[in-house]
Amino acid sequence: MTSIDEGEGQPARHKRADALRNEQALLAAAAAVFVTSGVEAPVRDIAAAAGVGMGTIYRHFPTRADLVVAVYRHQVEACAEAGPVLLANAGSPHAALAQWVNLFVDFLVTKHGLAAVLRPDSVGFETLHAYFVDRLVPVCAQLLAAAIEAGEISADIDALELMLGIGNLCVGADKDPRYNARRMVNLLIAGLLESHST
Repeated sequence: MTSIDEGEGQPARHKRADALRNEQALLAAAAAVFVTSGVEAPVRDIAAAAGVGMGTIYRHFPTRADLVVAVYRHQVEACAEAGPVLLANAGSPHAALAQWVNLFVDFLVTKHGLAAVLRPDSVGFETLHAYFVDRLVPVCAQLLAAAIEAGEISADIDALELMLGIGNLCVGADKDPRYNARRMVNLLIAGLLESHST
């Protein structure tokens, strides 16, 4: 038999779960818009992509900085959670690494844009950077270890070093619209496989 307290708690829990799902969908839509149009994209574009009114976005995220930081955290978590899933489902550890790096590149687009809304010397920026390193370096290391164990790549590749290299390749896109960061990163990841096989 259900008590009154339990019955009263269920709608509130259901509402909280719905609100969380809605917020996650909004963040996913904002991330997609930021990747294609940058963090200065109009809020109306994000609202249209999320299928919500602009008021809903401002209610959750009163400032653009609030929204960008929330998207940043959302993308970090999505990247972190994707690593083991890709490793379990991809054709090979190297293929999983390549797919994960594509997600990481999308994240870096937002991360670079973060500097436009948060001062890089601010405490908040440093905290976010530490959070990003703590969450994503172990995931990259797991993917690299699997590819090394499978004999696909050399054993002398460091996760943080690889991620910094990818980050540096992505910076060029800020200076020249003709620069294709994703192509350069794909060449780097393909090179890990080819350099080991030669």
